[in-house]
Amino acid sequence: MKATLKQYRQSPRKVRLVADHIKRKPVEAARVELDHLTKKAAEPIKKLLNSAAANAEHNDDKDPSNLYIKNITVDQGPTYKRQMPRARGRATPIRKRTSHIKIELDELDNRQDNDR
Repeated sequence: MKATLKQYRQSPRKVRLVADHIKRKPVEAARVELDHLTKKAAEPIKKLLNSAAANAEHNDDKDPSNLYIKNITVDQGPTYKRQMPRARGRATPIRKRTSHIKIELDELDNRQDNDR
């Protein structure tokens, strides 16, 4: 029960702030939390969470209300390199960073005590 979002155009450092909020929470609680977060990354992570829950329901016949976020990882994707013109004909690099976000769900029954 996984879902992946690749090359999301925001730096991994900023996306991890949102990902850490919902790690190891039940899916329903994570949806509510993402609705109330004001960070830009909250919307694509919520879509990804809904996709993972739909995958679990459709592919594995699991009940989405009985799932929790077992793991969420945010890795660095490719960096788009651009140049910004500066004084005296020079240019400085601009690095537009991207993120790969991966969510893994599991059933609440399988939850370990140390996952809480």
